Formats: sequence, C-alpha cells, structure tokens
Amino acid sequence: MSTSPLSPQDKAKREAGYKAAEYIINGMTIGLGTGSTVAYMMTRLKERITEEGLSICGVPTSIQTTMRAMALGIPLVGLEQVEKIDIAIDGADQLDPELRLIKGRGAAHVRERIIADASERLIIVADPSKICQQLTGPVPIEIIPFSMSHVIRRLSDLGGTVIVREGVKKDGPVISDNGNIILDYTPPAIPDPEGLETTINMIPGVVSCGIFTEFTKKTTVIIGEKNGPRIIGL
Repeated sequence: MSTSPLSPQDKAKREAGYKAAEYIINGMTIGLGTGSTVAYMMTRLKERITEEGLSICGVPTSIQTTMRAMALGIPLVGLEQVEKIDIAIDGADQLDPELRLIKGRGAAHVRERIIADASERLIIVADPSKICQQLTGPVPIEIIPFSMSHVIRRLSDLGGTVIVREGVKKDGPVISDNGNIILDYTPPAIPDPEGLETTINMIPGVVSCGIFTEFTKKTTVIIGEKNGPRIIGL
C-alpha cells in the first residue's frame, strides 16, 4: 500500500524529531512530550531500541503519548517511580529568540511543565513555523471548572479576549487529562512573557498557563529545516 508523501512541514518535524532521538543514550529516563513532532522522535526511538538494544524508560505527559508509546513498545514508568529525568523532549507552539515558549495547543501543558521542571535538560523540537520574534498567543490556560467565570473575568480585566476551548466531535469544552477546562486567552500583546506568566498563574483557579519562561537555561531547540536540523541553545 502506498503512502502519501510528507508535506514540507511534516518533513521538518521529522528532521527535528529524529535529531532529538540522537541525544538519548543507554540507561536514560526520558520525559516524553505530546504532539506530532515528538511522535516522530518516538518513532526513531523505537528504531534505536530495536536496532541498537537501547535500554531507556519514558515518562509520558499525556494519555495520547502513553498510548503511542505502548503501541511502539517503548517502556514506560510513572513520575513517582523515578528519582530524576535526564532529558525531556517536547514540542512548542511558539518560541522566541530567548527560547521562551507558548505551549498547550494540545491541552497537555500542565503535565508538560511538571516533566520539564523535573528534567535536567529540556529539548524542544519544532518546525520553522513555530519561531517568532515575540510571543503573541493565544495562551492556553488550564483551570478548575468551579473557577471558570471568575478566571474569565480576571483575564478580561487584563485586556484581550478569552474563549473556552470547544471540543471536536464533542459538545462543550475541551477537558484536559487532569479533568479540567482549557481557556485560550489572547492578550493585546506580550512584551513581558515572564510577567504575564506570573500574573496568569497567580489567578485563583488557574492550574497553569502555557507560557514557559523558566526553563531557558536548560533548553536546547532543534528546528527541522530543508538542509538539516538547526540547533539553538545548549
């Protein structure tokens, strides 16, 4: 059976994902992010396990990643079972020149932040469309259901627009793997990502927003490009 050729964007994602898999060495515990670019990394990781006898274990950030890893035969452990995570490999929806990120279009950013914080190194895989000079949003925000009206009012007071993310093939809001609601907040601008991240995360009822500014010093970004992957950072 023939398969459709990859689009230029998917080729870039594959380049980035395959390159990230090269950073993994025997005995590592890997944080497995969520999304299409990480899926390519997992495919290459499975090949290395089969071809090289690579021995690793992964800590997944979502149900989707768990299911994908199980289908590929990648060994998994829970976060509570490990003392440290050597490398987390994840995607991003936007990244700026200082390696600050917006994540969460897949509604997994709360678990992804926990895994990033628990990891000694963070590798972000992306295609060139994710690079921007300034983060713009929308900013995904996970909230507990009880707080929805209050959080929406508080965000509206900051300016910009707030919507409740609606499900696909499901009536009503998107529900995260943690059982919470996802908002998408588009501020007028994000001149100070660190400040906006703190402001949003301090609103009672917010579990976590999708702005990631605290991991830049341990972040490597791999951008898949036509002439091969480009490495930014460590």
